[in-house]
Amino acid sequence: MSMRRTEVTEPGSETVLIACAHGTNNAEGQKRINALRAEIAALRPGLSVLEAYVDVQEPALPDVVAGLAPGVRAVVVPLLLTVGFHVQVDIAEAVASRPNTLGALALGPDPRLAKLLDERLGELPNGWGIVLAAAGSSRPESAEHIEVLAADLAVLRPEQVMAAYGASALPSVPDGVAALRASGARGVAIASYLLAPGYFHNQLSLAGADLVTAPLLPSSLLAELALEHFDSALSRR
Repeated sequence: MSMRRTEVTEPGSETVLIACAHGTNNAEGQKRINALRAEIAALRPGLSVLEAYVDVQEPALPDVVAGLAPGVRAVVVPLLLTVGFHVQVDIAEAVASRPNTLGALALGPDPRLAKLLDERLGELPNGWGIVLAAAGSSRPESAEHIEVLAADLAVLRPEQVMAAYGASALPSVPDGVAALRASGARGVAIASYLLAPGYFHNQLSLAGADLVTAPLLPSSLLAELALEHFDSALSRR
């Protein structure tokens, strides 16, 4: 199901949701993000769900926003798991560029995402540790959110949980794996806090862990969160 639309032609039509993802060259990653958009649309019949990206893929978010007809109200929902540069700068600038355009919160952190990670991990052998692996951001708020999620996951798990990052923040995922082993962990599982397959998820298999969970998609929870944040952005207005 194609969700690609860059123009809304009917002034005064219902509010549209711009589902803005990062973008990836990975074909399976693209497929899962497209499926997420389709699920958002299926959960809210009559809502126009537009495709947009902040990097790698087209259509670029500024072009989608600029292509909206006058009078159309839009909410940009980041299909991103935490706040960071893309939310605070790229998406914020696109929202500010046009009247009647709102920005929603990123999909995480959320205790329900910790529950999803717990389910993906399943039962682990005694004595193992867990690295919660996020993409990473130079923005300190992003790391704070990941630490919140790590604490939520630790409540659900008997294992020690350590947050680590693919880029732009420390510790790195390989260093997190090594630190858990040095602390006495008999094995290490990586909980992939990534939406879909792509570069960062591929790197997790090289980090030296004994187990790497699949990305979060597919999961209906992500579509539900996107719509919750869409509704919240409208209610805040």
